[in-house]
Amino acid sequence: MAAARNKALNLMRHVAKSWQHLAPESSIVTLNNKFGTTADPQTQNEYAFEMACSNIRYGPGVTKEVGMDCKNMGAKLVCVMTDKYLSPLSPVQVALESLERQNVPYKLYDGCRVEPTDESFKAAIDFSKQHDFDLFLAIGGGSVMDTCKAANLYSSKPDSELLDYVNAPIGKGLPVTHPLKPLIAVATTAGTGSETTGTSVFDYLPMKAKTGISNRALRPTLGIVDPLHLLSMPERVTAYSGIDVLCHAIESYTAVPYQERGPCPENPILRPAYQGCNPISDIWSAQALRMTNKYLKRAVYDKGDVEARSTMGLASSYAGIGFGNAGVHLCHGMSYPISGLVKDFVSEGYDQDIALVPHGLSVVISAPAVFEFMASACPERHLQAANFLGVDITNKKKEDAGQVLGDRLREIMQDIGVPDGLIDLGYTKDDIPALVKGTLPQHRVIKLAPRQQTEEDLTQIFENCMRVY
Repeated sequence: MAAARNKALNLMRHVAKSWQHLAPESSIVTLNNKFGTTADPQTQNEYAFEMACSNIRYGPGVTKEVGMDCKNMGAKLVCVMTDKYLSPLSPVQVALESLERQNVPYKLYDGCRVEPTDESFKAAIDFSKQHDFDLFLAIGGGSVMDTCKAANLYSSKPDSELLDYVNAPIGKGLPVTHPLKPLIAVATTAGTGSETTGTSVFDYLPMKAKTGISNRALRPTLGIVDPLHLLSMPERVTAYSGIDVLCHAIESYTAVPYQERGPCPENPILRPAYQGCNPISDIWSAQALRMTNKYLKRAVYDKGDVEARSTMGLASSYAGIGFGNAGVHLCHGMSYPISGLVKDFVSEGYDQDIALVPHGLSVVISAPAVFEFMASACPERHLQAANFLGVDITNKKKEDAGQVLGDRLREIMQDIGVPDGLIDLGYTKDDIPALVKGTLPQHRVIKLAPRQQTEEDLTQIFENCMRVY
């Protein structure tokens, strides 16, 4: 027993040693004290992390296999969820034809809303409760996949209330203890990574802010990444979904280290999906940044660039695995009120009848200001993120890390035509108090930031986002 214990301890020391050169000094734990400790878990920080993601299948035309997948899983009635724009298009039609070839019964729901709300979630949940579905099939971007996850969660426990599983403090944040049905997610955009994660995000209209549900139980059973679906994405959808990949990866890479998060859960079922950066998530986030740096601009401006658009599809999944285990932080926390308080902004490539700030745009608009604020907490990681994005950091100083990363982000944003700050999205300085108020409850993400923020800090960061260039 002692020999096995020492072997495990030596392995843990080796992992920590290989990782610590990029971790803040305060995060380096004493494994002798952590290993086999009998301390009260409610008074100590975390000592473990978990790696979890969906099975991923990648390949051009692979959507045609979903009928066989459903049949292999023994499905008797499949709930197919999409939106009204995708419903007549190839991704949905190929999937439906595949189901029909395998004689798998299904019912189609195309009422998913781009940037879903609590109301659109409830409508999808109600539809699911009306039928005895034993498998869910989501075909769309993050909005469709998140809606389908929620429909699966709540229809599998019909007596639950919407806020039961919504993240605290907006909801109760209850653990998911009941079994869900299998869910296959066919991604039609390259950005959200929702096909890999247990996260479902929506606008909670009573508070005019985004919130969500985050639990490993929501992860799709299988994520389908079919690059053929990405070749028809409009330019702005490609830009704003692609820039979300970049933010997912940087935020997860710079999140608070997992062993600084506390308190340690009394039961592993209570360990959150968003755990803080860790040696495994780092690998996926770093590679997603390299891929995005090389291929995003090409993918945005040339829909015929199969290599670029296909690789961005993979980068989305890579970043999804990274942030699905490490988490995101302040860019996403600030994005929720930016999208939730939208006035009359509309964007090409999106529904012109609904005012909305596309999710990736709402996230990246604050990114330079956020990382300039955060860099002092872990300058090595901010410099390394800039390096992944093509910056030569050989002679860069730690105290300049925020500026170095912020400047590179501004270059990328300009390259793909991101609007010049919150003013271009219809906001003024008079809106800052409401934007700050909408950010403060986003504990699930903002507490993962490497540097904590006061209300005054958030006010200044929002002021710095009014103009980006």
